[in-house]
Amino acid sequence: MRTITVLSGKGGTGKTTLSSNLAVLLSKKRKIVVADCDADAPNLGLALGLLEKDFQSWKNVQTNEKAMLNGRKCTGCKKCLEVCSFGAISWNEKKNKPIFNSMLCEGCGACQLVCPEKAIKLVKVSNGKIGEVKTKYGFPLVSGQLKIGATGSGKIVSLIKEKAEKFAKSQRLESDIILVDSAAGVGCPVIASIQGSDFIVAVTEPTPSALSDLKRALRTAEHFKIPYGIVINKWDLNKEFSEKIEKFAGEYKIPILGKIPYNKKFVKALVNMKPAVEYDKKLIRTFQDILENILNQLTK
Repeated sequence: MRTITVLSGKGGTGKTTLSSNLAVLLSKKRKIVVADCDADAPNLGLALGLLEKDFQSWKNVQTNEKAMLNGRKCTGCKKCLEVCSFGAISWNEKKNKPIFNSMLCEGCGACQLVCPEKAIKLVKVSNGKIGEVKTKYGFPLVSGQLKIGATGSGKIVSLIKEKAEKFAKSQRLESDIILVDSAAGVGCPVIASIQGSDFIVAVTEPTPSALSDLKRALRTAEHFKIPYGIVINKWDLNKEFSEKIEKFAGEYKIPILGKIPYNKKFVKALVNMKPAVEYDKKLIRTFQDILENILNQLTK
């Protein structure tokens, strides 16, 4: 089983658009499972024409913990207040007791460790959900969503990937590929997305901020020793800066997997909840070339 992860250091570069189109084309060659690992904003289903109600068997998951206080044991030593790095603990002077804000608590457990009276314990909380659906293009999509105000999206991403892998094995897929649509940035959800990947497709656009964030994302990939290549989206909107990105790639021997031109039909395709390659067959060639380059890199 091989895993390809699509990521971008910056949001809005076209990562999900690329993922949806690659998924449709790849499914015509291989048996695949697709995982939407952007638990904070899972939009891959929309790009494939799916609504939340289309997903089967949504299940609540508990990947995070919150600190809970046993007030009868608390002696008011304030050690928990001193150690909390998230501002989740305030102090009730009248009762001489700590107050725990569940919205701010990250469940790190530091307060539990320092409490001499063992008055604090970590309790599992439901912080998201995971579901799956078979798309009309023939491949399954596994997705997950973090609850509003909850934390622990990185752990939810890990569960999404585990479910995608189990689903692939249960279907006895041969020569199968798991295609992962990661979150943007370099935070916990991205780290969880790329771990165990065989190849990373990094999407960028010809702007200074996108290139800066791309470099950060690539350093994350290098930390995990995962090979990668670059796709430049909307390259023709700033050809001079696109050349700068290509020069950067050349200096560090990073393969350019493809360049996607600006086209209003991409917007129209998203509005109609269709991958661009299904909305306009003329766009197939662009994504087909990128896919072939990815598969060539995957076999090296």
